[in-house]
Amino acid sequence: MRDPGSGGEGPRGSRPHVLIVGGGGTGGAVAHDLTLRGVAVTLVERGELTSGTTGRHHGLLHSGARYAVKDAESAVECIEENRILRRIAPGSFEENDGLFVAVNDDDMDYMPSFIDACQRSDIPVRQLSRAETLALEPNLNPELRGSVQVPDGTMDAMRLALRFFATAQANGARIRAFTEVTSVVTSARSVTGVMVRDRRTGRDERLDADIVVNATGPWSESLARMAGVDVPIQPSPGVLVALRGRVVNMVINRLHPAGDGDIVLPQRNLAVVGTSSWVVSDPDDLGVPEDHVQTMRREGSKLVPAVATMEQWAAWSAARPLIGEGGASSGRELSRTFKCFDHKERDGVEGFVTITGGKATTLRGMAETTANVVCAKLGLEAPCQTRETPLLPYSRYYLEEVA
Repeated sequence: MRDPGSGGEGPRGSRPHVLIVGGGGTGGAVAHDLTLRGVAVTLVERGELTSGTTGRHHGLLHSGARYAVKDAESAVECIEENRILRRIAPGSFEENDGLFVAVNDDDMDYMPSFIDACQRSDIPVRQLSRAETLALEPNLNPELRGSVQVPDGTMDAMRLALRFFATAQANGARIRAFTEVTSVVTSARSVTGVMVRDRRTGRDERLDADIVVNATGPWSESLARMAGVDVPIQPSPGVLVALRGRVVNMVINRLHPAGDGDIVLPQRNLAVVGTSSWVVSDPDDLGVPEDHVQTMRREGSKLVPAVATMEQWAAWSAARPLIGEGGASSGRELSRTFKCFDHKERDGVEGFVTITGGKATTLRGMAETTANVVCAKLGLEAPCQTRETPLLPYSRYYLEEVA
């Protein structure tokens, strides 16, 4: 097995060594899964952990209902992982449920197909009258027609991911923030490691590995090019707007096909409205278009009228890593499912695996799929343990660092 490299890393005996690139939730979950299977793990992230898409999403624990009608695969993934995350990460979520709210007759016409699709994906639903809906959430549009209750929830985008990092680190994973990959080392159509630069000291070094896992989300195509392979990814940003005031206690969705500004959810004492969708070629160059911010207010106020006038606390954008070839117009036509690419099978390049797509809700399932591929390539028979293994508190990550 390969030496994990210099810079104080040192050899790790006969255990296989996997190097993960990407310090978002998916990378942390892959590190957690592989350490439980006895693999030596090093993870590098060019910035602070969760500083990419992971730290900028809605904070929505999806039930899968949003995707049930048109993207059943993603819906099933979400509800399965929703249940697992509640079990292994207790205390990480507001288990406040969600309402899909019918504002007009078109929304009511959509309700039967929505309920049927949810039931086919094993997503629990409860149909509510106008009066029952307003009794739960009195700040909703008083003209609403009815709603459907589903098991959505809310989370802190950073802290859930840090529980995976904390547990992986406690089990021996070496996690290096502010460590940027500058090139991928290859030999005879095989990836053998990466060259990295410590962004704090400027020091360059080589890290060797038996397998390199590309878990960089919307940046996965950039890293793949360094290895001489391709990943069919479309970075699709969306704008989110946080408003001062907790005007709802449940996750509020518009009961219609997914569109702009049709989710309002509570985060502590804020209301977060999102999101828009477009496609870009560079996930580092997003911006926050002002017309998108105004769209969030306009569409969000159809669900919660106060959204139109509430004080703005922040507005930001984040890029989703959607699987698909170039040519998508807005990103909404692309599935929210995930895919793991073994580049030996796809491109004839050994030692390189990419995991991309998916949702924050499905990060554990994405990691299980990836670890299964990695272990098969290593000839390692070790079952996944993450479905039942409780995660450490997020604060343990910092405590272990200090220790």
